[in-house]
Amino acid sequence: MNKLYHTAIERLPAYQAGLLKSYSAINSPAYLPAEFIHKLTKNQLLEALGLSLLPLAASFAVTPVSHFNVGAVAFDSMGNAYLGANLEFTDSHIGQTIHAEQSAIAHAWQRGAKDLALLVINYPPCGHCRQFINEVRLAENFRIQLPDRPPQSLNYYLPESFGPNDLAISQRILDRHLLPDNNGDLAALAQWACHNSHAPYSSSYSGIALQYDDGEIVTGRYAENAAFNPALPPLQVALNSRRLQGKDWRSIQQAVMVETPARLSQQNNTAALLETLGATLTYHICHKANNFSACK
Repeated sequence: MNKLYHTAIERLPAYQAGLLKSYSAINSPAYLPAEFIHKLTKNQLLEALGLSLLPLAASFAVTPVSHFNVGAVAFDSMGNAYLGANLEFTDSHIGQTIHAEQSAIAHAWQRGAKDLALLVINYPPCGHCRQFINEVRLAENFRIQLPDRPPQSLNYYLPESFGPNDLAISQRILDRHLLPDNNGDLAALAQWACHNSHAPYSSSYSGIALQYDDGEIVTGRYAENAAFNPALPPLQVALNSRRLQGKDWRSIQQAVMVETPARLSQQNNTAALLETLGATLTYHICHKANNFSACK
């Protein structure tokens, strides 16, 4: 685990620091299940706990361009906590960046969360992130908490919003909350990610599977947005998942992408970013996202 994470733990109250040290030694440090959160809070409100966890979340930030670390903590209605942080890439274009709010939401999605109840962040969300949040299932119901401010709804930060409803789209991020059967078959897992991606506007379903030097396989799926530009590509979703496990997210051994034929494709941008990480992309087109025999 990185030094900033341990430094952030040491600044917490002693009982919380002790619990987190023991927990993170054997578990994924950026995912805190509800039963563990209950131990951490004692009589503390989730909003207050989330604010105290922000330095832990921000410790996962990778910011070689801006040097501006941002953390986010998302809680679902069950009380599970999903940490997130911004991720920047050198030798690539700035649009490849993952924002902290996107990171926490994608983390929750990848872990099978069915909803979000509270999003705690260091700074007011940028317009890009406000639009991304608007794509999440039941986004109108959850609270956004900033330091030294009362919790507010998304409508407070994004009044007169444009979103899925304006395009008569009912699907949302977090609607598909199944988890893959990690059987070691990269192509099959990339196909699963493609089938379970969120692309209701373009129908350009896209998924990726990465195998790392340590043998672990991580999937990522496309998260489209009604406003298009705030969409999150599948490679970023996969890299985000790996990074939030506290592991080396750059040491990619193999990368396989599956897409359905559409007017949009993630192939070129994905291959370009992988190249900066020293990896190459194997690419398949699937005419049916749930039938790999239809792939080529």
